[in-house]
Amino acid sequence: MNSDRIVGNSVPRKEGRDKVTGRSQYVDDMVLPNMLFGATVRSQIPRGRIKKITFGPGVSWDEFVIVSAEDIPGKNCISLIEDDQPCLASEFVNHPEEPILLLAHPNRYLLSKAVEAVSVEYDPLPAIFTIEESERRAEIIWGEDNIFKTYLIEKGDVDGVWEKAAYIVEGEYTTGAQEQLYIENNGMIATFDGTQGITVWGSLQCPYYVHNALMALCNLPAEKVRVVQKETGGAFGGKEEYPSMIAAHAALLAIKSGKPVKIIYDRMEDMAATTKRHPSRTRQRTAVSRDGKILGGEIEFTIDGGAYATLSSVVLSRGAIHAGGPYHWPSVRIRAKAVATNAPPHGAFRGFGAPQSLFAMERHMDRIAQTVGLSPVEIRRRNFLQLGQTTTTEQVVREPISLGKLLDRALDASDYHSKKQRFANHNESDTTRKGMGIAAFLHGAGFTGSGERYLSSVVGVEGCADGSVRVLVSSTEFGQGTNTVLSQIAAEALSLPYENVSMVQPDTQQVPNSGPTVASRTVMVVGKLVQSAALGIKQTLISSNLLSESYTAEEFRAACQHYVSEHGQFRSWSRYEAPDGIFWDDQKYRGEAYAAFAWAVYIAEVTVDLTTYGVSVDDFVALQEVGRVLHPLLARGQIIGGVAQGIGFSLYEKVVWQNGRMQNGQMTNYIMPTSADLPPIRVFFEELGNIYGVYGAKGIGELPMDGPAPAIVNAVEDALGIHFDSVPLLPEDIMDGLVSQFSDGGVGSRGGTR
Repeated sequence: MNSDRIVGNSVPRKEGRDKVTGRSQYVDDMVLPNMLFGATVRSQIPRGRIKKITFGPGVSWDEFVIVSAEDIPGKNCISLIEDDQPCLASEFVNHPEEPILLLAHPNRYLLSKAVEAVSVEYDPLPAIFTIEESERRAEIIWGEDNIFKTYLIEKGDVDGVWEKAAYIVEGEYTTGAQEQLYIENNGMIATFDGTQGITVWGSLQCPYYVHNALMALCNLPAEKVRVVQKETGGAFGGKEEYPSMIAAHAALLAIKSGKPVKIIYDRMEDMAATTKRHPSRTRQRTAVSRDGKILGGEIEFTIDGGAYATLSSVVLSRGAIHAGGPYHWPSVRIRAKAVATNAPPHGAFRGFGAPQSLFAMERHMDRIAQTVGLSPVEIRRRNFLQLGQTTTTEQVVREPISLGKLLDRALDASDYHSKKQRFANHNESDTTRKGMGIAAFLHGAGFTGSGERYLSSVVGVEGCADGSVRVLVSSTEFGQGTNTVLSQIAAEALSLPYENVSMVQPDTQQVPNSGPTVASRTVMVVGKLVQSAALGIKQTLISSNLLSESYTAEEFRAACQHYVSEHGQFRSWSRYEAPDGIFWDDQKYRGEAYAAFAWAVYIAEVTVDLTTYGVSVDDFVALQEVGRVLHPLLARGQIIGGVAQGIGFSLYEKVVWQNGRMQNGQMTNYIMPTSADLPPIRVFFEELGNIYGVYGAKGIGELPMDGPAPAIVNAVEDALGIHFDSVPLLPEDIMDGLVSQFSDGGVGSRGGTR
C-alpha cells in the first residue's frame, strides 16, 4: 500500500467525531454511586499565621466531611521539583487562595454556603508583590534570599567587548501574567479502597506527575495509585502541574469519607487560584559595532515565581537559553533568576519562559536598529545565526537553516516594503496610524539539556488479537492532536491504514511513563519512540516468518492474530536513548540545549486608532521551519491558535492584581481576543527535516506563542514612533505614551545609546 497518504496528510482526528457529536466524556460528565462533591476553603490574605478556624452557625456540619492538614497520611506537600508547596496550609499561609481546609457533601449546592461559613483568623505578616520588592529583601518569604533558582550562561569575553563598541544599547522590558483560559475548567474525581488504593480521573496533561504527587501525599506504593486522564478540554500548560493539587484534595476527601469525591472548579476559582504565566523583567545591555553587528552583551532575565517553587526553575531555564534569540553572540553573559512573591505560584504556560525573554530580545533588536541607523530588517539579517556558528550555550548550528531566506519569504508574503511606503503616506494625515513589525525567533524542542535523558521515557505498541494495533503512551490529548499524529506515525511505520491504529486511554495502570505532554516534545521525542516500537512489532512478525518484508494490511492482520494466539500478549517497547553528539553540562549550562530548534519569522500589520487608542492587528504572516509537517491541518491550527493567544498576550490579557489576588478573575473582565478581534493569520511552513525527529519532524506547539507580542509591539512603535517595552499594551498605555510624546514636543523616545 502507499503509506505516503498517512504521514503528511490531514487524516481525520481520532477523537474528533466523539467530540463534535457529544459522546466524549469529560470529568464532570462522570457520575459514581454515592459520590460526594468537594470544595476548598482558601486563604483570604497574602501572608500570615493561622490562629483559629471557626465553623459558623447555620450549617449542619455533621453532614460534611472536613479535611485539614492533620488528615494527610503522608507528606504534606505537592511533590514536584521542590517539595515546598503544602497540600493544605497548617500554620502559615503564603498567598491568597492558598488551600486550608477541604469540605465534601452529597449536595454540591450547599458547599458554597459552607465555605463562606468557615472563618479563619490570622496574624497577618508583611507581604511582597513585585520582583523589585522581592529583590530588596525587606521581607524574606522563601529560603534565605527569596530566590528560587539562578542560572549563569557565559560565552566569550563579555568584559572586553565594551571598549570595542561603537554603540552600547540598553533597554528594560517587562511582561505580565497571563491566564491559560482553557475552555474546560479544572476537575478531578477520586475514589479510595483499602485494598486497591487511590484512583483519580481528571482533566490533566501529565498523569505521572499526579501519580508521583499522590504517592508522596498518601504514603502509598506505585501500584496503589492509579491516574486516568479523561477527555481534556484544553490545557496550554495550565493542567501540567496544578492538577496534582486538585487530585490531592479529592483523594484526601475520598480517603476520609470512604466515598467517591468530585471537585470541579468554577471559572472564578479556576482563574483566581491556579497557575499563570510568569511575569518577567529583562534588562539588556548590548555592545554593537558601527556596522550593526552584535559584539556581545549582558542579559538579566528575572521571573516572578509566586509563593512556591513549582516549575519556576525550568521555566527560568528555557527563558534564559532563548534570551539571545536566533542571533550570533560572540560574547554573552546571561544572568537569570526566579524570585518569590506572595501571589499564587506561577507555572507552565505555552512557550514556558521563551515568550518573555524573546519579547525582550526582539524589542531590543528594533532599539539597536534605531540606534545604529539600520532598518529592523537589516539589523536582523546582519546578526542571524549561520551554519557552523554557536548559540549562547555554545551549541553548534548544524541544521541547514538560512534565516535570511526565511526573512525574505516572510517579507514577500506580507508585502512588507510596499506597505511600509504606503503607510508612511497614510500616517501623514489620517486619524489612524499604520505600522509593520517583525519578530525572528527560535524554539527548542524537547526537555532542556539532559532532561530527556533523565526522563528516560518509554512507549509501547501492541499487536492485538483481532490484528489491529494500539499505541501505549502517557502522552495526553487535550486538543492539540496527540492521538491523531501518534496514530499516523504508528500506521506509517507498519504500512497499515490509519484506521487500524488506536490509542490506549492514558491510565498509569495501562500505559508506561512516556514523560509529560509538554515542551514541544510529543511528536519529535515520543513520536520517534512510537516509530521504533512499531518497527519492533513488524520485525518480530518478520523474524517469526509470519510476514514477508512486503505485505498487505490483511497479511499483517493475519500474522498478528496468529502470533497472539500462539504467544499471548504481543507488545513492543522502546525507551529513549540520547542521540550521539548531544551533550549538556548541567553545571556550566553549556552544550546542546535541545536536539533541534524550530525557527520562525513573523510579521504583523497594525492600525492604531488615535481617537480610542486601540490597536487592531490587520494582517499577520507566520512563517516557520518545523522540520516536516506530519498533519498539515493540525499544524496550521496550532500556529493560528498560538498566534491568537499571542495577540491576547500582546494587547488584551491583563491580570489585575491587588495584594497578590487576581481581581478580574471572570471572563467578563479578563479580556481576551475573540474571532472578531483576530486578523487573517496566514501560515507558511518551511520543511528542512530533522535527523532527530520522527519522519523529520520538530516540535511545533509552543513556537507560535513566542513571536506575536514583539512583532505587534514593534509594529505599534513603527506606527507611532514611541517606545513601548511592556505587554500587554492596552489603550491607556498608548494614550499615556502619546501624551508624553506631545509634552516632549512631539519627539518619541528613540534613545538608548551612551
